[in-house]
Amino acid sequence: MAFIKPFRALRPPKDLADKVAALPYDVMNVAEARQMAAGNPASFLHVSRPEIDLATGTDPHDEPVYVQGRKNLAEFIRRGILVQDDRECFYVYRQRMGEITQTGLVVCTSVDDYQSGVIKKHELTRADKEDDRVKHIDYLDANDEPVFYLSRSSAEIETIISGITAAPPEYDFTTDDGVSHTLWIVADQTLIGRLTGLFAAIPRLYVADGHHRSAAAGRVRELRREKNPGHTGREEYNVFLTVIFPETQLNIMPYNRAVKDLNGRTAAEFLARVEEAFTLLPSPVPVIPCERHQFGMYLDGRWYQLHARDTIVDESDTVGRLDVSILQDRLLDPILGIGNPRTDKRIHFVGGIRGNDELVKLVDSGEYAVAFSLYPTSIRELIELADQDRIMPPKSTWFEPKLRSGLFVHLLS
Repeated sequence: MAFIKPFRALRPPKDLADKVAALPYDVMNVAEARQMAAGNPASFLHVSRPEIDLATGTDPHDEPVYVQGRKNLAEFIRRGILVQDDRECFYVYRQRMGEITQTGLVVCTSVDDYQSGVIKKHELTRADKEDDRVKHIDYLDANDEPVFYLSRSSAEIETIISGITAAPPEYDFTTDDGVSHTLWIVADQTLIGRLTGLFAAIPRLYVADGHHRSAAAGRVRELRREKNPGHTGREEYNVFLTVIFPETQLNIMPYNRAVKDLNGRTAAEFLARVEEAFTLLPSPVPVIPCERHQFGMYLDGRWYQLHARDTIVDESDTVGRLDVSILQDRLLDPILGIGNPRTDKRIHFVGGIRGNDELVKLVDSGEYAVAFSLYPTSIRELIELADQDRIMPPKSTWFEPKLRSGLFVHLLS
């Protein structure tokens, strides 16, 4: 059963919501974060990326960064940029991006559920990123950014959500990227009880985006439990901030790749090796794969369409048949020498929202030698793998639209 809990959100007043709302910390670099927050002292990036308020070149993992984040959050509270609700609530968060609409329930989920496997993972975490999130959460004394979960669809839950969203919202605004954000508050105890009971009947939840934040929440709980001789299991650090969406509403985009060099090969030698496992056809236009096992490749100012040869695909292997696995196992590792994409500094992952233009930019800059566009992993593939307790290669999914940070914060104390 999936445990969900209402909480007293720390959130902006209506007239500041659009100014506070910010993209997640990990979808931009420091320079981009500085630019996004420029001229906006209410931007939540001052909390989620506090290095933007320190000297250029500051290591984002140095202690002064975490201290600055804590200071900035306290200042947001002091200035009334964030105000805590006086009672525990659920919240309903809707996003619209073009024809895509996703409506999720904002709750706290259980560290115990994450650690026991009720919440299913599909990727491994990196130790350095996990350590960073542990420090960030612990210094802030808050889950400042929600994790993004999906659940099997439930007609009863969706009916309740539809009734909630028929009422006037608390927030309703559109960000510069054209995505609309709408939030409703669920304070009615009867509705909270019904939703809690319905989720208790759902056997599992699935991590869509937020493996590092989920793992970090568990580690923070362990740190605080060790320091609390009166630990009861009911403290706020036993749960963490989550938005849960039904599987039918989510949109996965590809997670593309760029590699810095050809592993000592000339372009001709590289292409010859690629053709051993893939059919290769030059393309006069950028390649956006339109089916499984098809790839785009940009090399030396030219696009190629690749298709995995049938002989290299085992459709009975739920991990091996993924396009991210095929590219890794048949090209990136044996040809380009990217044996561990989780740690290799020669590979760069490019979220699908940035499009093929970003791949061209990276290669044409000379910093990267080759880039690949992929067909997106499906929700069905994610759920099937997670149910089998199997793990995808890193950076297999890019969910869009991204949840905005700052619209609801969960305090641990």
